[in-house]
Amino acid sequence: MRAVVYEAFGRAPEVREVPDPVPPAGGVVIRVAATGLCRSDWHGWMGHDADIALPHVPGHELAGTVEAIGTGVTGSRPGDRVTVPFVCACGRCAACAAGEEQVCERQTQPGFTHWGSFAEYVAIENADVNLVSLPEELTDPAAAALGCRFATAFRAVTVHGRAGPGDWVAVHGCGGVGLSAVMIAAAIGARVVAVDVSSAALELAREFGASACVRGPEGVTEAIGDITGGGAHVSIDALGDPRTCADSIGCLRRRGRHVQVGLLPAGAPGLPMDRVIAYELQLFGSHGMPARAYAPMMDLVAAGTLRPGRLITGTIGLAGTPAALMAMGTAPPTGVTMIQP
Repeated sequence: MRAVVYEAFGRAPEVREVPDPVPPAGGVVIRVAATGLCRSDWHGWMGHDADIALPHVPGHELAGTVEAIGTGVTGSRPGDRVTVPFVCACGRCAACAAGEEQVCERQTQPGFTHWGSFAEYVAIENADVNLVSLPEELTDPAAAALGCRFATAFRAVTVHGRAGPGDWVAVHGCGGVGLSAVMIAAAIGARVVAVDVSSAALELAREFGASACVRGPEGVTEAIGDITGGGAHVSIDALGDPRTCADSIGCLRRRGRHVQVGLLPAGAPGLPMDRVIAYELQLFGSHGMPARAYAPMMDLVAAGTLRPGRLITGTIGLAGTPAALMAMGTAPPTGVTMIQP
């Protein structure tokens, strides 16, 4: 098969022929129809993830068709259209038994723990736990957009943030996951303040339901305080930068909830814990969403209340992927770039 491969961290990837994957016991091979280009892929390429072994094929946000199944798979058959969470659970550890597959103790992640979906085929373990069937009306690119950014944002807004109608929700960083959070929070009736340094990103945020927009990086917390009349009820750092994290915490009202979605670099400066204590703030990390929890989100997608396909602002093939991946560090795209192998 053709795949995007890099031999060393930070070195230019290339498209080459590599062996086709084989389905593991209990797993499947998926023919990739669409896969999203995500900043997490850039972090992996830069060497920020200790689990990656070289040479490597990135890619973790995918949709496609089951091509082959391994022994012991009972819930899928060749030809099924599916997507998967970016955290693939084992289904057997204590975390999985508690229904928290997104923090599985033996999780696998395509594009990180093993070769991913910037390829024509990808192998997925523990298929009966991790595959999510796709309705006919959902296109492959829109389905691929669900797997990482949209599902992570959905859980961040609804489970950790517990946002409800009338709440003020601040979203810091309007890339793929941030715009997803804007769309989801607005759809459930929250009032959204979108924050970014890009006018184009903020314009998309307005289209997706933001009530107000703040252009950073200066004066963000003060602006949000003025707009919301005292601070946001929920704030999400969707970028993963020390400044956006601090602003997210700093813009909250008393007893507010901060959700960290963006990956912070190692050794990031200290956070405003004095405010966390004084305001009794709640801080959460959000690490995706398990396959078993997709149903409420998929119902909203099927009803047209949520439209993940609107996040897609560009489509490329495998040939254009190496350059697009390398550019993520300095010129991340507005919205979601989708790869169709």
